[in-house]
Amino acid sequence: MNQNGTYQWAPNDPGAPKPKIRKLGRIVLIAVIALILAIGSLTCFYTVDDKQQAVVTTFGKVTDITDAGVHFKLPFGIQQVDKVDVNVYQKIELGYSSADGNTSTTESTMITGDYNIVNVDFFVEYKIADPVAYLYSSNNPELILKNLIQSQVRNVVGSSSVDSVLTDGKENIQMQVKELVAEILAEYDIGLTLVDVKIQDSEPPTQEVIEAFKAVETAKQQAETVVNDAKAYQNAQLPLAEAQADQTIQNAEYLKQKRVNEAYEQVAMFTAMYEEYFKNPEITKSRMYYEAIQEILPDVKLYINTSSGSDDVQMLLPLESLVDSGNGGN
Repeated sequence: MNQNGTYQWAPNDPGAPKPKIRKLGRIVLIAVIALILAIGSLTCFYTVDDKQQAVVTTFGKVTDITDAGVHFKLPFGIQQVDKVDVNVYQKIELGYSSADGNTSTTESTMITGDYNIVNVDFFVEYKIADPVAYLYSSNNPELILKNLIQSQVRNVVGSSSVDSVLTDGKENIQMQVKELVAEILAEYDIGLTLVDVKIQDSEPPTQEVIEAFKAVETAKQQAETVVNDAKAYQNAQLPLAEAQADQTIQNAEYLKQKRVNEAYEQVAMFTAMYEEYFKNPEITKSRMYYEAIQEILPDVKLYINTSSGSDDVQMLLPLESLVDSGNGGN
């Protein structure tokens, strides 16, 4: 024991530690420290790809959300990183499985508003909108979404007719389900957002009813074909009809203008005749009289007696015989 109160081994004391053992202990200690530092350095960095976001927690509390790239975190469990696929459309299938081709009547069998049983297979597309809410707001957000979709599909199908479910009402059903689910997801705040709802297939549970609805669908398609053919014929005939209408209008305009011009011409003629009549009424009256006689009796020969009415001029009738005999004598 020295003056400082520490024990000092004697040079030949058999219990004194060997210098090699002390050196080996230091080497092991340094190696352990180096190994810890190496492990810590390897776990200090993490990579996030372009389809992901990473939620960083420090002692269990969310402290950061990182995007694509290489990032640093505290090692030894101080900070934990959970990567979430936020830029990927994910899919839930109900009533069928595209992977193995199996079907599930438990999920697909429903009752319509007019008390008919139908099998409806559908799928939904969704994405993770809030990674923190997705990880910590619920235990299984996908299962919640699946149950919610199935509930709302049954609700909408239960208020629809079997004809609309099987034929032309699918789009309306999809839209209603999407709106209802979006409202509930906003209220639940489980970090998911609904992208689309699609009915994959809908059919009656028996083959006889399936064939009947197929016949109805075929008849509707034939009716649509007839309507489309009629519209095509209408579109082909309308230009011809419009061209004929234009030609008729042009002809009518031409006749109208012709009549107007003729009317102007007759007015001009009447005005000229009136002016001549005004100058010499008797001559004009006689001329008009003779023209009227010629027009009324076109085949009658007209002889005009220009004598003053004295007794020295004697009219001989019939005159045709005399004229004809005179011509024959020549």
